Amino acid sequence: MNNGDNNDIGEAIDILLVEPNPGDTRLFEENFRDAKLANAVHAVTDGEEALDFVYQRGDYEDAPRPNLILLELQLSGMSGQDVLSELESEEALSEIPVIVLTGSKAGEDLVKSSGIDADEYIQKPVEAEEFIEFVQEVEDFWFAVVKNDE
Repeated sequence: MNNGDNNDIGEAIDILLVEPNPGDTRLFEENFRDAKLANAVHAVTDGEEALDFVYQRGDYEDAPRPNLILLELQLSGMSGQDVLSELESEEALSEIPVIVLTGSKAGEDLVKSSGIDADEYIQKPVEAEEFIEFVQEVEDFWFAVVKNDE
C-alpha cells in the first residue's frame, strides 16, 4: 500500500511482471504491495502472454498498457529475448521501459551480446530478504525515468 510519502508521481503505475515461477511471482507481488511506489502488478507466466498483454488482445483486451515491464529471460515457449526483440521493434511498445531480470552478470552479458538492449538489468532476487532491495532498485529506476521525461 502507498502511504503517500516520497511519492510525487501522483498516480499508480502498471507493472507487467513476466515470471514463470509462481513462488517468485508471489514474492514480487507481496514486496511491491509494501513499496513506496504506488503500483499495480500484473503477472503473466510466458512470452506469448506478455505480448498478448501489451498488445491488449485475447484475454487481455481490457488490460492497461504497462508503464514498466519486468522480464525474466528464461521462459517456456517464446524466450524473454524474443519478447524484448518484439517490444523494441514496435515503435509504440519500445517506449515502455523494460527491466530484464538476470540470474547473473553472465546472463546480462548474454543478452547484450545478442544486440538486444533493455533499459535496465537487475539481478533477480533469490532469497526473500533480497526482494526488498530489488523493489528499491526498481523504484529508483522508475523515479530516474520519470525525472528524465520531465
